[in-house]
Amino acid sequence: MRTFPTSLALALVMTAAAPMLAQDAASQMKHQDTEVYEPAPPIITPGKTDADPPSDAIILFDGKNQDEWVSAQDHTPAKWTVSDGTLKVSKEHGVGNIETKKSFKDYQLHIEWKIPTTIEGSDQGRGNSGVFLASTGPGDAGYELQVLDNYNNKTYVNGQAGSIYKQAIPLATPSRKPGEWQTYDVIWTAPRFNTDGSLKSPAYVTVIFNGVIVQNHFELKGQTLYVGKPFYKAYDKAPIKLQAHGDKSEPISFRNIWIRDLNFDPSYKFSWEK
Repeated sequence: MRTFPTSLALALVMTAAAPMLAQDAASQMKHQDTEVYEPAPPIITPGKTDADPPSDAIILFDGKNQDEWVSAQDHTPAKWTVSDGTLKVSKEHGVGNIETKKSFKDYQLHIEWKIPTTIEGSDQGRGNSGVFLASTGPGDAGYELQVLDNYNNKTYVNGQAGSIYKQAIPLATPSRKPGEWQTYDVIWTAPRFNTDGSLKSPAYVTVIFNGVIVQNHFELKGQTLYVGKPFYKAYDKAPIKLQAHGDKSEPISFRNIWIRDLNFDPSYKFSWEK
């Protein structure tokens, strides 16, 4: 007759008993033991619509000026075009990308963009731009959420609108026609790094595109490279960058850009978890 070793038998008993012990402990608790009153979340006033900025938002573009933006190349004042309440990519040679004056870590971003009605080209040459969720410095690729006309335009799927460029295929393609406004609502959790520059925790992003979730807490593998495999490079906070890709057609437009600092604390635990 085969018998179990005493240690193995004891382990099996303890494993089977664990749920019962947990249930017994829970039965001794009061409902007040799991009710938390502090710290209370801050009270903010929501916008009139979900697209309007709430009271704690930082307005990055309100249709009037580029005061919150600078040239990504040399940090001189931004030289894109503001007209009819929209911010348009400049086609002037050498103007290039723009980025926010302020730097951010974890945030909620709202941005609306429009592909021109008279769009030309195909594949990646058709209404190409990008929202760089962290522009980490000269020579770095950064972390790009792709902007592109995908209404009737075939391209590689990890480079279409709503993709995290070359890393994450969108869960759906909810693109509107050229000439119609499109919306990105983004939740960005920045990567964390150890003091020696090694990765402590990766970046995560959720993207809602025209009301449809296309990235669901996606874990980035690093910067979004055009060529090569992604990798991380240590940074703390970074600006948000808008891309001037150089398409020959009418420029892409942006409007209603605002952001909320989330002050995310991944180490927070409730009192009964500590």
